[in-house]
Amino acid sequence: MFTTRPELAGTFGMVTSTHWLASQSGMAVLEAGGNAFDAAVATGFVLQVVEPHLNGPGGDLPLILKHVDHEPEVLSGQGVAPAGATIQYFRDLGLSTVPGTGLLATAVPGSTVAWLTLLRDHGTLWPADVLKYAIRYAEAGYPVVERISALVKRMADYFTSYWPTSAQTWLPAPEPGQLHTRPELANTYARLVGESQLADTREAACDRAIRAWSEGFVAEAIDAFVKRPVMDSSGREHAGVITGDDLANFRPGYERPMSLDWRGNTIYKAAGWAQSPVFLETLGILDPLLDSVFGSGSDWRGFGADQIHHVIEAQKLAFADRDAWFGDAPDHPDLAGLLDAGYLDQRRSLIGEAASLELRPGRLNGLDPRLPDFSVVTDPVAGGSSGEPTVQRDGRTKGDTCHLDIVDRWGNVVSATPSGGWLQSSPTVPELGFCLGSRLQMVWLEEGLPSTLVPGRRPRTTLSPGMAVAQDGTVTGFGTPGGDQQDQWAMVFWLAHKLGGLNLQAAIDHPTFNIKSMISSFEPRVPEPGVVEVEGRFAPEVVAELEKRGHKVKVTGDWALSRMTAASYDPYTGMLKAAANPRGMQGYAVGR
Repeated sequence: MFTTRPELAGTFGMVTSTHWLASQSGMAVLEAGGNAFDAAVATGFVLQVVEPHLNGPGGDLPLILKHVDHEPEVLSGQGVAPAGATIQYFRDLGLSTVPGTGLLATAVPGSTVAWLTLLRDHGTLWPADVLKYAIRYAEAGYPVVERISALVKRMADYFTSYWPTSAQTWLPAPEPGQLHTRPELANTYARLVGESQLADTREAACDRAIRAWSEGFVAEAIDAFVKRPVMDSSGREHAGVITGDDLANFRPGYERPMSLDWRGNTIYKAAGWAQSPVFLETLGILDPLLDSVFGSGSDWRGFGADQIHHVIEAQKLAFADRDAWFGDAPDHPDLAGLLDAGYLDQRRSLIGEAASLELRPGRLNGLDPRLPDFSVVTDPVAGGSSGEPTVQRDGRTKGDTCHLDIVDRWGNVVSATPSGGWLQSSPTVPELGFCLGSRLQMVWLEEGLPSTLVPGRRPRTTLSPGMAVAQDGTVTGFGTPGGDQQDQWAMVFWLAHKLGGLNLQAAIDHPTFNIKSMISSFEPRVPEPGVVEVEGRFAPEVVAELEKRGHKVKVTGDWALSRMTAASYDPYTGMLKAAANPRGMQGYAVGR
């Protein structure tokens, strides 16, 4: 079978991410004796520099990690709503939703402190050892990819008119391939390292860097900067509500993941403060249908119209449950009920031969579902597909991000999806060289929902790294950028890999598809009932049959959707494998 790249295999270490410079930086850490967790931190910080349109230091980070002798666990670096972010505060401003850009949309930044927490608790190196790569690229420059250049040019007038600190950082727009430096960001990293070097132990060094961020110069700069009103996507200027105290009071935490036992694999995902359980529920709905619809192994029928129809109808049901039940509310129903056999049977029975155009959440744990009132929003972000973020001139975006998967020779595995704080989300904080995130746009200003805005709660994120442990002990980390599409593209990969027997690279290369029927997680919060995006490599007769069944099919480019990466560790052979997405021409896997 032809693949765009080889599936890498070796026994020393594998790093795969959405940018080649980040992957190679992580590999350099493994070569220097670091473990997968050290390498993940170095990779993550370089992604902040080289993919600034997709993530930044002021963003978010959920990750799943597995020590060779322990069960997987989740580290949540998804920041919470600031103390001053109340429903009444937004209503007093005349807002019915949280703007998708600007300072009001800022949750407490969680990404950088989560990386430093991972380094402290699971790494072996000091902050200076892993941050030096990001500092070097920020100081000496990195080659700008075409999408950064195009995005900055699109935002240029907005920066000049409304966000002058971003204009100072990004204009004139760098050309593709040009070396671009980020001196203020390099200085921020260097100050964190300088604080860490005052400590006597490695763990204390990480703690000092965390405090410098959460209680020191970073928190002070953010506190001062957000007091000045700036333009946001509401069309008006607003100051932020986040304070230095919000940063000081937040620390990332470890959690047990949700899991599903499926055909000899246990699949792990973050809990319902993320959209991740939709992956598990979709698999649970599909499972009894897979042999008759898909076949497996030598009988694998691939993704024809019937197979695509069943997957997307199952996904519609799972995403409707997401929109009704998921969130960070401590009193919402136990989402384990989503995976109850009786509940899955009931949901599966709703799949018919024709496309459903309805949002149909289930009655979970004896309770009636309630969807948010999205009639308060109109004005969809027009044009484009889900393959890369569709950005309007005011910075509104449908969302995209970064991903990395890393395995080392000892059997440690990390899967992480850093995101947010991208250059178009809000104006650059000049002293720090980065901007704040816009994750708070995913809450609702409506009382009584699991995803209602409440200070101190996490907005329900789209970020969704995955990990699977097979009965033979093989561990696979996998994931993709893509907002609401993350768990959809990962599903195509997973079924192609496990049912079709395709290797990691072939499964990533496989043509993919996604629905847009859910309530969008990004501003504006509107569904697109029945819409299905498919890559152009699907045969015309597949598209025609889907349309015959009532699906509203949008054919994208041949290689337009998904940016999956994956890496695995086999404890019996010691073999490590990795693969990366050719789409977008940025992702790369390295290893030996």
